[in-house]
Amino acid sequence: MKRHQGLFITFEGSEGCGKSTQSKMLLDHLEAEGVLAVLLREPGGVKISEKVREILLDKKNTAMTKECETLLYMAARAQLVEEALLPELKKGKVVILDRFLDSTVAYQGYGCGVDAATIRAIGLFATQGVQPDVTFFLDLDAAEGLRRRGSERDRIEERALEYHQRVRRGYQAIAEEEPARVVQIDGKLSKESIFEIIRKRVDLLLREKGHA
Repeated sequence: MKRHQGLFITFEGSEGCGKSTQSKMLLDHLEAEGVLAVLLREPGGVKISEKVREILLDKKNTAMTKECETLLYMAARAQLVEEALLPELKKGKVVILDRFLDSTVAYQGYGCGVDAATIRAIGLFATQGVQPDVTFFLDLDAAEGLRRRGSERDRIEERALEYHQRVRRGYQAIAEEEPARVVQIDGKLSKESIFEIIRKRVDLLLREKGHA
């Protein structure tokens, strides 16, 4: 694991779980406390990665193979890590990232059937070994999550319910494997209750890192 001065926080979960809302709430909280923080997203976050995002989520790209999909996610991630994630961490900032390597393990690994060990090996290269200090996994029933998303869906969101159920099981497996890093939170709780769990954990980490 690559060492850095900042604090690296990731949010994970299947569609409609509320992670993007919680990411923004955390950013607002940190900024109100005077903590230097930045919010990024995957795939995307920087210009090149946003271009890759457009390809990945375009519903017209029906012929995309699972191998191509996996590598495109990794390519977008590699650019984000080098161009934004590592530089911000080196400045001592709190970096909040909406999705990271766990997403590829869950979506392309458990969801599409790509070998998880292969994903992690490529992921080590793409991320330059940087790992989150904490990951908040918002666990929500797949059908409920898709209902929350509504009818406007991208290429990944349009996949069958069974696919999204496999993704959820993937996240649950990751949380069981790495309980020290992954905080599993019931996605059915109110957004205020969810945020209180997140805030307490982040405030503790900030004190440990000397940010507060």
